[in-house]
Amino acid sequence: MAQTQPHILVVEDDRETRTLIAKYLRNNACNVTTATDGREMTRIMGDHRIDLLILDVMLPGEDGLTLCRKLRAESQVPIIMLTARGEDVDRILGLEMGADDYLPKPFNPRELLARINAVLRRQAAAMTASATEGATALSFLGWKIDFRLRELRNPEGARVAMTSAEFDLLRTFCERPGRVLSRDSLLDLTQGRSAGSFERSIDVLVSRIRRKIEPDPQEATMIKTVRSGGYMFTPVVEVLTAPQSH
Repeated sequence: MAQTQPHILVVEDDRETRTLIAKYLRNNACNVTTATDGREMTRIMGDHRIDLLILDVMLPGEDGLTLCRKLRAESQVPIIMLTARGEDVDRILGLEMGADDYLPKPFNPRELLARINAVLRRQAAAMTASATEGATALSFLGWKIDFRLRELRNPEGARVAMTSAEFDLLRTFCERPGRVLSRDSLLDLTQGRSAGSFERSIDVLVSRIRRKIEPDPQEATMIKTVRSGGYMFTPVVEVLTAPQSH
C-alpha cells in the first residue's frame, strides 16, 4: 500500500513556531519531522524520503536562502519558504533560489496547509503526466486498465463489466494517483460539465467502482474519501504499455 500521508520536514529555529506547525500538520494527515538548522536538515534528508520542505529564511548558521539554493542544485523536493520579513525582495529572492512558494510570518496554519496541498498537487500532476502520458494500459495492485479496449481486468485476469462513466472515472483516478481530487474537478475531467451532471453523481459512480475493485467497499482503501476534499486514489500505478514510436 502506498503511503498517503506526505512526509514534511519543517526547518525552523523558533521552537514555538516549529511546534505549532508540526502539531497542526500532524492533525491534518501529515507525517512531520522537524529540524532547527541546515545541518539537522541535511542529516534528516539523508535518512528519510521527504515529500516537501518548509524552510525558514532566518536560521542559525547557513540561512534558508543559501540552503534552498544548494538543495535545488541536487534535488527537486518542493520547498515552501517562511520568513518574518514580508518584503517583496525576500520573496523574489526565495523564488529565484528555487522555492516553490513563499509565506511571510505571521501566517494562518490553514493557509500554510492549503499551500502545501497546492504545491504537492502541482508536483503530482507533473510527475503523473510525465509517467502516464501516452500510456495505453496501466496497472495497480494486480488490476489492469486498458484504454484502447476500454476494459478493466482483475488480478486473476477476468474482465470486469463497467459502464462508460465508471470506466472514465476510474481512468481519471489511475492517471492521478495520490492526489486529492474534488468532486468539481472529477466532473470537469470526466463529464466536462455536461448538462445535468452534478456533484452527487460522482459519489454514486465512486460507490459503484468500489463495489467492483475494493476488497471491502465499506472500508475503502483504494479510493479514499477525503473529508471536505473529495477522493484520493491510493495505489501505486504502473505503466504497462505505451504507443510504439514510428
